[in-house]
Parts: sequence; C-alpha cells; structure tokens
Amino acid sequence: MDKITELAKKREPFLFVLSYDLKERFVQPLKKLDDDIFFKIGHQRNYPKQPIKNSIKKAYYLKKYPLDFKLYKNSLDKVLEEIRSGNTYLLNLTFKTPIETNLSLKEIFTYAKAKYKLYFKDQFICFSPEKFIEIEDNTISTYPMKGTIEASLPNAKEKILTNEKEMAEHVMIVDLMRNDLGMVAKNIKVEKFRYVEKITAGEKELLQVSSKITAKLSNNWRENLGELLKTLLPAGSITGTPKHSTINIINHIENYNRGFYTGVFGIFDGESLYSAVMIRFIENEEGKLYYKSGGGITIDSDAKSEYEELIDKIYLPL
Repeated sequence: MDKITELAKKREPFLFVLSYDLKERFVQPLKKLDDDIFFKIGHQRNYPKQPIKNSIKKAYYLKKYPLDFKLYKNSLDKVLEEIRSGNTYLLNLTFKTPIETNLSLKEIFTYAKAKYKLYFKDQFICFSPEKFIEIEDNTISTYPMKGTIEASLPNAKEKILTNEKEMAEHVMIVDLMRNDLGMVAKNIKVEKFRYVEKITAGEKELLQVSSKITAKLSNNWRENLGELLKTLLPAGSITGTPKHSTINIINHIENYNRGFYTGVFGIFDGESLYSAVMIRFIENEEGKLYYKSGGGITIDSDAKSEYEELIDKIYLPL
C-alpha cells in the first residue's frame, strides 16, 4: 500500500487493483499503464467510447454449471449455525461456477453495460454496479449495495423495500460502513437510505438497493491514502458483520480462493479518488472460465432462494 501513498503524495494519477485479502496488489501510474488493461470508472475510461468501427456484436451463449444444491445448502447451514452462535449476523457467501461462452473476455468487456468495468490482462474481467468509495475534496462517500429483485415482477420496488430480510441485511451493512468510515473520518452522515436503481442483467433488468454514506477527511488524506484503503478493506458489503469474525468464517466455509473477486479497483486522478467493488466477475483459469457470485445470508435466509440468487447473478450485461 506504500506505492499508493507515494503516488498520491506526488499527485500522480494511477490505477489500483486490490485483491479481496490484499495479498495481490497492482498499482501503476496511468501514463505508464500496461496496454492489456482497460477500465471504465464512472465517466472515466482509457479506451474509445465506441467499439472499433465495423465490429459487429455477435450472437452469444452463456452456459452455467453451478454446484449441486445439496452442497450449497450444506455450506449455508454452516453459516446459519454460526449466526445462531452469535459469531456473525450477516455473511456474504460466494462460490465459483464454471461457465462456457463463445465470447472472449475482451469481447464481453467491450459490450458489457456497466458503470464500472475492468479488463485485466486476460486474467479476469468485472462489470460492477457497485461503487466502493469516492473521495472528492475532503469528503469520502461510500455506497453499500444490498438487495436485488427482478424489475419485471409486479410491484417489484415495493416488494424489495418492504421485505424484512432485505431491510435487516441492508441496515446491518449501512451500520458496518458507518463504523468503517468512523475509523478514518469524522462527521459521518447517511445522506440517502435505501434508494433503488435499475441495472441490466443479461436478458433481465434488476432493481438494486443502495445507500449513500459520507464523512469528512483531514486535509492531508492523500498522504495516508494507502493506510486509509487498508483500514476500509475488505468492503463490508461483500464480507458481512461483525467484519473480523465474519471474514474468519468465510475463510473456513468457502471452498475456493476469492482472489481479486470482491476486491476493489479504482483510479486516483491527481486530486480525487473513485473506486468500485469487483463483483459480477469472470476469471480465466488455464483457459477455463469461472463466474464468481454470491449473496448475503441472514438468519431468515431460505436456502432455495439464496441458491437461485447465486445463479441469477451469473449473467452477461450485454
């Protein structure tokens, strides 16, 4: 994280890509950025806005090979046991799913509709709907996202906002992120609570529920940026609460290494910082593609519904 602080002190624009456990870190000045990395973060990108002229968006397929429901339920039951024991109240349980498609990672990246996108050296791509933090002037903002429903369902917005399980999950994450911001900043405020946005999810449209939390940093935050990020990571929305014990449970129950999945990527433009959580994630492992996905588990979680959500989140937003 020292390199992040070093570049931020110099006001040198850079891209950073940090794995879930911070064991893998990529930090590089934008002016020297490798030519096999492409990003879109909000309105900023390092590639042409339109696909190359005369390129044609071809018909595509996506086949999913999710783990057996019994195996999923076995893991979820272990999480529920930990919840009943008081070791966690909310845990984001994830798995990796083998997929097949006739598209390359670069083609998926090119055509994916998402606010936050990253193509990283043909190793992985993500097309995330979720911001992590933004820092403009001395204000830090975070946007925890919890709650998803198909937009086509009758009264979908009302259903997601009145669902008690989804409300409890969201409240816990907002409280966690308020506490996290309190470790690096002051004057924490929940500016917007449970607002709904529509996103494209392959052939479906989804409604996602987010909140906006802000706080005030000291004037010299750039001189401590590496430590600031380290304090806030991993993101509460993809771990759970309480964070420390929940991370230990995740490490015990999940049957794979998350790697860069559920880490964060972002840019520092010389003055401000913008970043996103790396969800909606496809990884290339020795020529085979794996889609990593999951969802928040609480005491009220239903195994079948959570299993279906994990599979529903395996999509290409094309």
